[in-house]
Amino acid sequence: MSPVTAGVLQLLALIAALALAYRPLGDYMARVYSSKKHYKPEKWIYKAIGANPDAEMRWPAYLRGILAFSAVSVLFLYGLQRAQGVLPGSLGFVAIDPDQAFNTAASFVANTNWQSYYGEQAMGHVVQTGGLAVQNFLSAAVGMAVAVALVRGFARSRTGELGNFWSDLVRGTVRILLPISAIGAVVLVACGVIQNFSGIHEVGQFTGGSQQWNGGAVASQEVIKELGTNGGGYFNANSAHPFENPTPFSNLFEIFLILLIPFAMTRTFGRMVGNLRQGYAILATMGIIWIAFTGLMMWTEFAHHGPALDAAGGAMEGKETRFGIAGSSVFAVATTLTSTGAVNSFHSSYTGFGGGITMLGMQLGEIAPGGVGSGLYGMLIMAIIAVFIAGLMVGRTPEYLGKKIGTREIKLAACYILITPALVLCFTAAAMALPTPGNSMTNSGAHGFSEILYAYTSGANNNGSAFAGLNADTQWFNSTIGIAMLLGRFLSMVFVLALAGSLAEQKPVPETAGTLRTDKPLYAGLLVGTILIITGLTYFPALALGPLAEGLAS
Repeated sequence: MSPVTAGVLQLLALIAALALAYRPLGDYMARVYSSKKHYKPEKWIYKAIGANPDAEMRWPAYLRGILAFSAVSVLFLYGLQRAQGVLPGSLGFVAIDPDQAFNTAASFVANTNWQSYYGEQAMGHVVQTGGLAVQNFLSAAVGMAVAVALVRGFARSRTGELGNFWSDLVRGTVRILLPISAIGAVVLVACGVIQNFSGIHEVGQFTGGSQQWNGGAVASQEVIKELGTNGGGYFNANSAHPFENPTPFSNLFEIFLILLIPFAMTRTFGRMVGNLRQGYAILATMGIIWIAFTGLMMWTEFAHHGPALDAAGGAMEGKETRFGIAGSSVFAVATTLTSTGAVNSFHSSYTGFGGGITMLGMQLGEIAPGGVGSGLYGMLIMAIIAVFIAGLMVGRTPEYLGKKIGTREIKLAACYILITPALVLCFTAAAMALPTPGNSMTNSGAHGFSEILYAYTSGANNNGSAFAGLNADTQWFNSTIGIAMLLGRFLSMVFVLALAGSLAEQKPVPETAGTLRTDKPLYAGLLVGTILIITGLTYFPALALGPLAEGLAS
């Protein structure tokens, strides 16, 4: 069987698995967020934090809950890292430096999981399991809560109430993320992923010495790392490490986990707004972009030239032989079109155009299918923009799901789509203009520029993957990328929740013969075009200086 055929079969198997899970999981999540019942463990949590789960919140109160919870999470995780030297199970590792502790705390709370450190050489068991793994659950649940609040904004009328943040946070964690993670962890252990609390031990004897490895609760952290579109690995090599991702089956299963909730949430959206066709339209848009990017990535990496690449069967530099080009390409697209950031290969070693595809996937806003929650609300923002453009074309007030898209709504949507490009381009320009940040680049020219552009694209879009080759463990990059992660995550949520509140207050508009049907293929095509045009106009100059220049020169 040729590598290309094997890759196509892997992709078809992945699509089939996602299709089987789509309806039951999507309907289940809709029931979770619509239920009025509280389970006993959830009541214990509400009592412990002093929250009333039945109290409805308007968008400012919902936002205050998110910001307060996230601020406490950042402080807790920062303090845990700074105290590591005196904690049990630290494996002899000392406290994390202040700038790196801030960067890591901001990263995991913002669902970015950017890592400028070697996990197996810096973090002990307590920080890994009691700090980082916990935030993998909570940051994912926060993103899902914001998405559900926006969906309620479309579904409700004549009220500014969007639900209860504490209830949404707890239910997303207890009823969705924990059960799936428990099952997934068992599957990964069966595949050979390690799960223990062993200390550091030497492995083998080699010329010049031996290697030292430490164990850890890797399977339980690996599953939520992918399921919650987090991406932070227990080991520096991330999902390329055999302790995290040992076999081709585990590789395909981890890709499935990455895409599972983001795709299924389109069904949840359709169910909660009372129109499943609307969910299918969003699903089709996400699916078209994902399949197109995957096919394009596989083509660029298989379209090799030269005797060395012919002998290897393609561009194998930076890729694990147990996954090959196909398994690496599908993983790379899945992780950059979502906010996951996990890697099973080094994106810096991809072809010039292949590296550009990973960057463009993040620059789209990670909406195909995007992160858990963030992908759905990002796509719905784009849907509003597309409806507005269509309304301008026909000369009527734009409407979406029975809600008018007026001046206030379009301003909030516009602010949302401008946040991350402003952060990415401004920080990249500053890093290239100043003398010190440039010293962190391993490469010069277009590839060196791509290293920095990728870093800020990954940070501001809450992805967390690295292009490799950039020494990001400096005060400049730890601080600026940390700021980009926090602003990219929480400033975006301000506009999403404000938009949700504005929509919830509206009176539904009856559908007429002139209403644009947003559940038809024509609209899905318009939405795809809107996404690509907005991204292209925003990022094309920067991409031309980096991956496009490198690809055309090779």
